[in-house]
Amino acid sequence: MNLAPVFFISHGAPTFALEPGVLGPHLQALGQQLSGVTAVLVVSPHWQTRDVTVMTTAAPETVHDFGGFPAKLYQLQYPASGHPPLARETVQLLSEAGYGVAVDERRGLDHGAWVPLRHLLPEAKVPVFQVSMPHALDTASAFKLGQALASMRQRGVLIVASGSLTHNLYEFRQSGTSEAAYAREFTHWTRQAVVNHQVEQLLAYRQLAPHAERAHPTEEHYLPLLVALGARGNAEVAHVIEGGITNGVLSMESYVWGLPNGHAATIIS
Repeated sequence: MNLAPVFFISHGAPTFALEPGVLGPHLQALGQQLSGVTAVLVVSPHWQTRDVTVMTTAAPETVHDFGGFPAKLYQLQYPASGHPPLARETVQLLSEAGYGVAVDERRGLDHGAWVPLRHLLPEAKVPVFQVSMPHALDTASAFKLGQALASMRQRGVLIVASGSLTHNLYEFRQSGTSEAAYAREFTHWTRQAVVNHQVEQLLAYRQLAPHAERAHPTEEHYLPLLVALGARGNAEVAHVIEGGITNGVLSMESYVWGLPNGHAATIIS
């Protein structure tokens, strides 16, 4: 049975929507190779709730949930439809896995969803719905959430765990143009752990990775990586999608599992 792929995508700053950098063209090329996708399920740190909540909105708005950026950014729209039937299937799946699940019939797409999808699926023809991140999520529970969502891939649902491989907003606001050594070192450590299937190390990244607390003063933008790891199959190869480092400190490196053999070999290291 063919499974839809799983992505961890670093969405960086909202300006990624206008400034594709290194990562944007790679995502666009990958998106052109996707087939049989019935919907996209997005887990984003920009929707956190007390309990797991599933978006069942039929026509979600494009939410501009940020401030202080260029006016053009607030004019962008990502007019994808929702997919209430698959969203309700996800509610049932999570309930069977033991989660107390709420639904939100009005939720729109936050920028953790629509910004990367503007590059991966720019025509916005594939329906999109979101699953929230509980406030109490940690690495272990993020991994379990991904495991609980994994079987939706059998329904053709593409899982996009959207975060940032590094995310120090204070340094982002103070950043210059040169790449910070700590961001490179943290990215290299994570890359090695991902490609070598070192799940236990990634679960304990806070203690094991170099500069972990500097790279992530708070964890919410790293936890989607653990969601993606939980949703991927144990035998699936991790492909690294080059993203570079923007604003000196934001690593845009991303990963994908479950690509058909030979896909995107020229653009993924």
